[in-house]
Amino acid sequence: MPEFSGPPTFGTTYLGIDIGTSVAKAALFDELGNVVAVATSLLELSYPGPGQVEQDPDAVIRGVAEVIAAIRRESGGDVPRVVAVTGQGDGVWLLDANGHPVRPAISWMDGRAGGLLSHWEAEGIAEKVFRINGNALFSGAQAPILRWLDEHEPASLARATTSGFCKDMVFQRLTGVRATDSSDASLPFADASGADYSDEVLAATGLTHRRELLAPIVRPLPTGQVSAEGAREFGLPEGTTVVAGPFDLPACALGGGVSELGEGLLTVGTTLACQVLIGEVDTAGNPSGMTLATPTEGRWLRAMPAMVGCASLDWVLALLGLRHAQLDEAVNGTPPGANGVEMLPYLAPSGERAPFVDSRARGQYSGMRLTTTREDLVRATCESLAYAAKDCFEAAGLAGRLLVCGGGARSVPWLRIFASVLGRPLYVARSPEVGARGAVLAALGAIDIPHDVHAWTHPEAVIEPQLDTLDIYQDGYARYLRHKQSAQSLWRAS
Repeated sequence: MPEFSGPPTFGTTYLGIDIGTSVAKAALFDELGNVVAVATSLLELSYPGPGQVEQDPDAVIRGVAEVIAAIRRESGGDVPRVVAVTGQGDGVWLLDANGHPVRPAISWMDGRAGGLLSHWEAEGIAEKVFRINGNALFSGAQAPILRWLDEHEPASLARATTSGFCKDMVFQRLTGVRATDSSDASLPFADASGADYSDEVLAATGLTHRRELLAPIVRPLPTGQVSAEGAREFGLPEGTTVVAGPFDLPACALGGGVSELGEGLLTVGTTLACQVLIGEVDTAGNPSGMTLATPTEGRWLRAMPAMVGCASLDWVLALLGLRHAQLDEAVNGTPPGANGVEMLPYLAPSGERAPFVDSRARGQYSGMRLTTTREDLVRATCESLAYAAKDCFEAAGLAGRLLVCGGGARSVPWLRIFASVLGRPLYVARSPEVGARGAVLAALGAIDIPHDVHAWTHPEAVIEPQLDTLDIYQDGYARYLRHKQSAQSLWRAS
């Protein structure tokens, strides 16, 4: 790591760090939101037991240090004016007083608490939580995992000072400050405002005695300066301003340009994240999805982060021996409706969490014949994921402009399917690194640095729906919903 002598001279760039599940990313932006440099570092998951998914926090720290070093090399040693950190939410990252792990992090993808969650659902506990703060529990959320640890690994909790989140660990290691923001705190323990923890939620989940493990919620966002230890570990000069949060879902919404009530963001990534900006918390209706507080008072994101997404498509492509570069050709190689082949894309081992919660959810294909082609299967998968997005946005209350980002957004034919199924144009968010961009915008707002949000977030393109396919997809969506309803009874029976 480079050494610094004397007070640093800060530049006019901003560094955004986005710690995903499989990759740590960093992007350096100038004052107008143009990307100066980008770096990535791959991260790994481990699977210690059936349904269990963990991550090495120290490997995450090393990955973050690597992307920071790469950015500084590429930018000629530029010292950013502000560092903004976002990353994956949910799960449990058990840390000691200095932000070091006491055990491997339990990922948001983990399913070990599935049985406990089923019990909470049967006893009405999960619904009670939703009625308090508008958040539906799922097996990878902090509450069921923390309760599982309380019952099965109390010694781990005894060694911990914090049951935190990924970005908060990195922030603490950079600054020495123990804190979280209202977006990560929203699910599951915060009250409806996101400003404080709910005694009712803690009591309902049997975790009142673990309250001290929850980091203080700081609004609008936690802010600190790089400490001497942080400088040594991450190669940034001591005293650099660091801002944490929001976590990746709301960060992407901000970086994508969602600013008006009713507007939404579709993130076509490993999972399919559908979000809508709302002005009040609604705890009525079917308990599903998330209601995430934002740094702006009186604004929340109604999020439906489905477990389906590019991971489902990746599985299909690999099974069929196709490369990602062949996706567009495969989609265009068969007509809308995929010659009658239909799919339910619920392939995640932990089931589904939006717009419904069911740890037993499973995928299926139907309508296949001896004449079915690989292209039919690929297009049916892409169409099913578009139907899943429509299902989520109907639950979230989309009423305005819809932006889109994520790795899947690079496929224009697939975006046309999304636009046609949703029946509205898609505004392609400015890239690259929408999450890191949103983290920086949130940081600039939190510490009152003037900036032009429009310049940072103007869309790169508009994808219009194909009018001659609207009827096909309207019928296909109705069939998708009927298939889902029928399959749910089979999931329960199995």
